[in-house]
Amino acid sequence: MKKLITCLIFISLVQITLAQSLKVKPRKLNELTGSEFFDLISDSTLSLTTREDLIFDAIKKGNVPNFLRKLSTIEHEATIDGKKYKITCFALPDYIAIGSNENYFYIPTTPILAQRIANLLQCSLPTKKMVDLIYQQSEIKLTPTPIPPTKAMTTVPVFKAHSDTVQQQLIPFLAQHDTSKLTAGHKKDIIISTKIYTEKTAKVVIYGWHQQNGKAIQPVYNKHSNTWADYSHGVRLIQNKVIVNGKKTTFQKVVLDPKLHQLLSDEGVITRPYYP
Repeated sequence: MKKLITCLIFISLVQITLAQSLKVKPRKLNELTGSEFFDLISDSTLSLTTREDLIFDAIKKGNVPNFLRKLSTIEHEATIDGKKYKITCFALPDYIAIGSNENYFYIPTTPILAQRIANLLQCSLPTKKMVDLIYQQSEIKLTPTPIPPTKAMTTVPVFKAHSDTVQQQLIPFLAQHDTSKLTAGHKKDIIISTKIYTEKTAKVVIYGWHQQNGKAIQPVYNKHSNTWADYSHGVRLIQNKVIVNGKKTTFQKVVLDPKLHQLLSDEGVITRPYYP
């Protein structure tokens, strides 16, 4: 009987692992391509709020590439107070984009919109430690391609220029990328952090852009306002449901736990794991 129960638990966990997908609507054939969506939001007279509402509506309708729909499994083991723990998380294989596999547009957002998208899709934004784990476990590691900083770095044309550059880098990896292989190194992450609420006003906290040597160009940084978005930012989502030592729990419960937070956070307990 004990062996049977163990077997059933194992089968259940395998099914959970295999079944993870982004909770987003199917993409309709008549949805805008990435290029068409760029044309829609590139009007310089659009307010930031209007632009981000258009982005949110596109994702809500399911206008995201197929390669984003199958989540990647991220695993990590640690010994805490003498006990071994293993956590399994499920992450977007790449950063949020709009369009189809054949024509898509990586779209940076403010943390305000990133949190709205995460809530919509039953996900969280990653921690710094999660960003490191994702890079370490990624199958496609791209080299960062910075654009010299100017005032234009927060404009949609520069977003598109960087999106096009990254897609050129992906050409040798198209077969893997189109089948949802974990990809990293090409964007900084908007992260949840203990530093979101440490300033007088809420800030965006960014981290990452790992180089081929594994070191991040961008240390944890929280000096931009929470209405800031530039071409280098990406939105990577982590499914709320995670597994710790074979038991289902949530990403939020883990980062709030006095002990288990160590599995996902090297900043300590994150008491408010979200943006306002």
